[in-house]
Amino acid sequence: MKAAKWRDLSDDELRQKAHELSEEIFNLRFQLSMGAAKNPSRLGQARRDLARAQTVLRERKG
Repeated sequence: MKAAKWRDLSDDELRQKAHELSEEIFNLRFQLSMGAAKNPSRLGQARRDLARAQTVLRERKG
């Protein structure tokens, strides 16, 4: 998702998405360690999405 779409979300939606992404990253890392990951490139994509969500939240605080 592009950063512009992240900015359209409310603060609560952003926090929820960030929480979901952090859980997904945890699960993907676990799957990678077990050798059962279906899409290993999703880990990098999820990390970038989490960073975007956190960046937008920080922009709104400051």
